[in-house]
Amino acid sequence: MIHKARDLSPDQKAAVESLLGRQILEGEAVSVRAFEPPLLSDRRRQEIVDSLKQYFAQLDANSKSVSAEEADEAINEAMRSTRPHYTPHP
Repeated sequence: MIHKARDLSPDQKAAVESLLGRQILEGEAVSVRAFEPPLLSDRRRQEIVDSLKQYFAQLDANSKSVSAEEADEAINEAMRSTRPHYTPHP
């Protein structure tokens, strides 16, 4: 359920702000949702990690080598294409 911040009681607003770590604005909408994360055994979690490491190692093995500067420029170009005012951090 979504609530407008202006409709929250002072206690509700304080609780939301405590969770967010900042003040909420009157025009904002607030939604809080509780769920149980999926249960994964330590063994299954490690299997997933190992599988991902293998997958990325295969990608790396099949990729063309590029310099760090070329990689940075490709990332910066992608960022600028979605955020025109993007400037890379030094």
